[in-house]
Amino acid sequence: MKINIITTGGTIDKIYFDAKSDYQIGDPVIGALLNRMGMTLDFKVHSLMRKDSLELTDNDRQHIVDAVKQTDSDHILVTHGTDTMVETGKWLLEHAPEKHVVLTGALQPAAFRETDAVFNIGCAIGALQMVGPGAWIAMNGQLFDVTRVTKNVAANRFESV
Repeated sequence: MKINIITTGGTIDKIYFDAKSDYQIGDPVIGALLNRMGMTLDFKVHSLMRKDSLELTDNDRQHIVDAVKQTDSDHILVTHGTDTMVETGKWLLEHAPEKHVVLTGALQPAAFRETDAVFNIGCAIGALQMVGPGAWIAMNGQLFDVTRVTKNVAANRFESV
């Protein structure tokens, strides 16, 4: 199985800029993480954009859909900010239903010692090998149908609805 990974930014790729005392989205980390985890599946990383998901527009979502449709694999992992991940997942389900797409991200940057990024990525890779066509979200150790999930901001987790 070949997995195409499309990165869009979000907390998973945030790094701390000390000179600015600010977090900004840096280079995608997923390729290095997968190599460190000993990933044996064939994968390719495509950095599509570096945006906080709250800044994504419908035009950006269409750009993500176009990138998914143009991949040479039916199995696509999209790293994405968590705040609007569900909205983008619904766009993908509507406009690229023939692809097997799993979205994941992190509630803490991958660069942090206490991050959920590696756990979420591992769950997403496993899920991607099992799901049928459609769009799914892998977060907090669970796989969610994009039409039946919400981010509970107060509890800082994803939940079924």
